Amino acid sequence: MQDKNNHQKALAGVRVLDFTRVLAGPFCTMLLGDLGAEVIKVEHPFGGDETRQWGPPWFSDGDSQFSAYYLSVNRNKRSLTSNLKTEAGRELAKQLATKSQVLIENFKVGGMAEFGLGYDHLKPLNPGLVYCSITGFGQTGPYRDRPGYDYVVQAMSGLMSITGPAAGEPHKVGVAVADVFTGLFAASSILAALRHSEHTGEGQYIDIALLDSQIAALVNIASNYLISGQIPSRLGNEHPNIVPYQTFSASDQDFVLAVGNDRQFAQLCKLIGETELSHDPRFATNPQRLKYRAELVGILQAAFRQHTANEWVEKLLAAGIPGGPINNVAQSLNDPQVQARGLVHQIEMAAGNLLPLVGAPMRLSATPPGIYLPPPALGEHTDLILREVLGMDERTIAEYRASKTV
Repeated sequence: MQDKNNHQKALAGVRVLDFTRVLAGPFCTMLLGDLGAEVIKVEHPFGGDETRQWGPPWFSDGDSQFSAYYLSVNRNKRSLTSNLKTEAGRELAKQLATKSQVLIENFKVGGMAEFGLGYDHLKPLNPGLVYCSITGFGQTGPYRDRPGYDYVVQAMSGLMSITGPAAGEPHKVGVAVADVFTGLFAASSILAALRHSEHTGEGQYIDIALLDSQIAALVNIASNYLISGQIPSRLGNEHPNIVPYQTFSASDQDFVLAVGNDRQFAQLCKLIGETELSHDPRFATNPQRLKYRAELVGILQAAFRQHTANEWVEKLLAAGIPGGPINNVAQSLNDPQVQARGLVHQIEMAAGNLLPLVGAPMRLSATPPGIYLPPPALGEHTDLILREVLGMDERTIAEYRASKTV
């Protein structure tokens, strides 16, 4: 299972044993795979990762059908099936763990320990193992046994309370951002623990929670509350600390204006033919603009209705003022900048069909990430892994299959 380009991969030689499913964990292990780690996705023989069934839309490749959801976070992995409810399946997982540098799982708290595969079980067998557990609420605290779902965490973390129209109901974000943030925090924690393990030979246990991750991702909003004691509210498309920093309606459609400092505001005033606004005591500085937000927004909105959104964006950018169109997903993925950065890839699947995927956003000059493997079919690499990682012969593999262990 070696790759001729391993020397160009940042995580070459790192094997990740992946017991995760759905989004947060698979997103984390996909990032590690993009950076060159060998990722073995361990799934139940009957059904596998739930997201395999989360369609439509579907992508067909010969006799195989994949959900778009599953495809989005499972490239650069090999799939092995193992029934952890059997003694042979648990023993198989234990053998793989002794030959891996990283293990990541997102079972309920204590779930892996029930299989004899908890960190305390595996540490004596592999002292350098980096073991990461992802749960909704962490391994400690009164909510530790609750099921963790992105939607629930968006609600509990306060994110929904600040998302949506000021006069409307709380809204979730259109992407499962709590899961994505959690995957990112898990990946960065694993990389830190790997460095420590490589230097000391000592692995460690990593406890990552969706709620913790989403609370951390509140950043300035959480800080605003901690410093002021005032509960942040929904502002729709307005910014709690900067004005003008929001959507405006042009003659044809909305666009975004993001004035970040007083210099940019002065340029904006010149652009709309209202130079005196930048000297008006109500608007000269950002704290004053915050205070008189409604008055300023009314003046700007009247000016912006005179031209189209594209005209305003061009004028803003020419004047050095941040702004942009509000794209739909199709417009975004076909944008010239997105195309120039090579974010959309065409990957050949097993039956030869080309699968379009969004690739890794990281840019490393010496060890760039890549797409080395398409998302796998369920159990696609079971025999290969058993042969090459565990050294099993065909007769033993056949016995595992006959017993429905794999």
